[in-house]
Amino acid sequence: MSQIIKPNLVIGISSRTLFDLSESNQVYEEDGVQAYADYQIAHEHDVLAPGVAFSLVKKLLHINEFGAHVEVILLSRNSADTGLRIFNSIEHYGLNITRAAFSSGESPYRYVAAFGAHLFLSANHQDTQRALADNCAAATIIPSVTNHNATEQLRIAFDGDAVLFSDEAEKIYQSEGLDAFATKEKAAARTALEGGPFKGFLTALHAIQSQLPQDASPLRTALVTARSAPAHERVIRTLREWDIRIDEALFLGGLSKAEFLRAFGADIFFDDQKGHCEDAAKHVATGHVPHGVMNTR
Repeated sequence: MSQIIKPNLVIGISSRTLFDLSESNQVYEEDGVQAYADYQIAHEHDVLAPGVAFSLVKKLLHINEFGAHVEVILLSRNSADTGLRIFNSIEHYGLNITRAAFSSGESPYRYVAAFGAHLFLSANHQDTQRALADNCAAATIIPSVTNHNATEQLRIAFDGDAVLFSDEAEKIYQSEGLDAFATKEKAAARTALEGGPFKGFLTALHAIQSQLPQDASPLRTALVTARSAPAHERVIRTLREWDIRIDEALFLGGLSKAEFLRAFGADIFFDDQKGHCEDAAKHVATGHVPHGVMNTR
């Protein structure tokens, strides 16, 4: 057996985010599990159309051409039988995805940690919540019709509070209002924020970026936050203390993020607030992170 090299970045992705399974999923919802299985087996040589996260996956795997080691793993509620169509489609598109877990209807989230995934993308909200509870960055992909960034460079955008950072500041904003939030964040400007669920994923991305020339990197990141001055300083100092580079930072002071994400050319955007996600999904692929105070109401 050849030596197994530990990847720099591992992404777990569900079949419904990688491919468009809406037609076969309709068979499942209308006629049940057996009809779905029969349908998938009968169509196992019919290539599936790309899903919302297909372009993202292609660009993640493209990073390997620059000497990094990024692995994408399929985590699917399909069975091995019905999953054969998924793998046939993967082969058709030339995607280098070789590892998979088919859980035959049960949640595959329990394999996220076993594979050492830094991120899990799913179409199933409960699977996402379970992965987050296991301390893995996870997001539910919002259905969208988007124009993909045509370049080969992968562009990932993040919200700040409750995504990259803890929701400690968001709690103040929600309970005491904007003025109290701004006052407390200014007072705590030199105290680093605690990490949120996506800190580990951002750290892994930064480690890859650190191996590559900054002016020719296949990966670019952005922080897109509703914060503005004076609450910006704590964020900047937190990233500095973490020793993490983020390429662009947009402090929007409450403006809608959607147009800015389109201008950045994001391949995917992660936010904890469902309303922000639905707005962003009109322009870019978007993952809802059901974490923090805004998801406990």
